[in-house]
Amino acid sequence: MRIEQLGPGLPAADVLRNLARRAAADGLAPPAALIGDWFDSAAVLAPSVDVLEVPPADAFSAVSSPASGAPIVGGGWIGYLAYPDLSNVDESPRRIPQAAGGWTDHVLRLDSHGCWWFESLLDEPCPAALLNALTATPPASSWSIDWQAPSRADHRAAVLDCLDNIAAGEIYQACVCTAYAGRAAGSAIDFFADAVSQTSPSQAALIAGDWGAVASMSPELFLRRRGAQVWSSPIKGTSPIDSDPALLRASIKDVAENVMIVDLARNDLGRVAVPGSVTATELLAIRPAPAVWHLVSTVTARLRPEIDDAALIDATFPPASVTGTPKHRARQLLAGWESSSRGIYCGAVGMVSPLAGLQLNVAIRTVEFDSLGGAVLGIGGGITSDSDPDAEWQECLDKASSIVGLQRPDSRG
Repeated sequence: MRIEQLGPGLPAADVLRNLARRAAADGLAPPAALIGDWFDSAAVLAPSVDVLEVPPADAFSAVSSPASGAPIVGGGWIGYLAYPDLSNVDESPRRIPQAAGGWTDHVLRLDSHGCWWFESLLDEPCPAALLNALTATPPASSWSIDWQAPSRADHRAAVLDCLDNIAAGEIYQACVCTAYAGRAAGSAIDFFADAVSQTSPSQAALIAGDWGAVASMSPELFLRRRGAQVWSSPIKGTSPIDSDPALLRASIKDVAENVMIVDLARNDLGRVAVPGSVTATELLAIRPAPAVWHLVSTVTARLRPEIDDAALIDATFPPASVTGTPKHRARQLLAGWESSSRGIYCGAVGMVSPLAGLQLNVAIRTVEFDSLGGAVLGIGGGITSDSDPDAEWQECLDKASSIVGLQRPDSRG
């Protein structure tokens, strides 16, 4: 392998724009990106990845996680896994593939101190075009999305059905979702770069190909695996960013919602963990995210020796925070309450590296672009017995506001 220290350069979003321009000019596949808090770094950019559809069972199984993770990434398989719907809605062909990804044998990595590195799994030097991407003036942003809000009446009906089922003892909690639909023009990569620059999400990810693109501005960590150790940080509990965050921690409804999902995450990890190793190391922390405050908890576990990444994902996917309790029954009911498939929303986006291990986000605050100009933004929230349908609708709008209200810069210097 080869590692080169490149030094300071442009912000990751602008380097991504330059990589996209270079790929288009050279007839290469577009870049992929992980920006925020990934593999103990601020960004991991794959300059060009041929992202192809794969069977869902094959996603993130290209390599095995190493015995111990390191900040060095080098390369690996980067892609996504969409939410596995249980509904009978016929949506053939799908808007985008159920799972897609591709291999990169080198990356540009931005460390937490602002230094760029070229890392390759092969013994190859950093190409001059990649060096130029760190400093060249990025191209002007070019995108637009005309959003159409979802039906408030349909969402209210689903929430009321959920409350009836909670009262009947069918479930304790469920994440009821709906979606904005949009018509998009221009570059999904530019949209993602502007969104990251303006909102700074902690688990942002971009995957693009001939089939469309996934632009995730997620604040939520689904899984981080380093050797046998695994972390998951479910989010449950939300309030507007202009509210007093202390009120969120004092909310009986939001605290109960978070604790129930922590128990579900503990149960999921317990299926593959060394007995006694599953621990909630952080409970009900208040964290800012684009446009909102969230309650965030962290569950850790030590995996049994025979558990590979495929078994870990099989035991825990879809993420606990976007399903409900009990998980399977909640998912069955949600399939009847939601009028269309979630697609990538509530799935996972990330990377598995033979050096750094596995990291996946929860694909919330995520825009799905198809190849025909369609765009979908899923939104939702957890419903408990204390939920008010009007407040739940407002929470959906608050979560979406940082994306549907995103403005394209008039020009770039």
